[in-house]
Amino acid sequence: MRTSTATEHAPPPVVHTAAMLWLSAVALGAFETVLMIGRLLYEGTPVIGVAGQAGFRLAVFAGAMFLALRLKEGANWARWTLAGTLGVLGTASLVAGPVEWLLAGGSIAVAAAEADALTWVFAAGRTLHVLAVLGALALMFQPRANAYFRSA
Repeated sequence: MRTSTATEHAPPPVVHTAAMLWLSAVALGAFETVLMIGRLLYEGTPVIGVAGQAGFRLAVFAGAMFLALRLKEGANWARWTLAGTLGVLGTASLVAGPVEWLLAGGSIAVAAAEADALTWVFAAGRTLHVLAVLGALALMFQPRANAYFRSA
């Protein structure tokens, strides 16, 4: 009878890194949420509206963390769920507003000149968030990752 060791089931570096990038994206999303809530409350948005947005985001973050951990364990369904929901739909939701704004004639130069510190911090967080998601997506489908998910 053959016994298995923990290293036999350890994910390859590309899968481990993809999972860490997903968890980083969650952390960056939480950071953006804190900034968003602060700005909305400062601008006078009713607390009930802010709470609804925060609750939805918390549910998404919890789901993403669960999926990232299952991904690391070799769950192919988690890989495809992450790719479809957060990789495609989530990324679209992150970039839709800025793309619509640009298509409507928005000027990056004007926006940069008028941006306050909070806007710059938020933009940096959002940029890193999108990059983490795109990096995770690319790594999840590398040949070594594909072999790992086939063997799991």
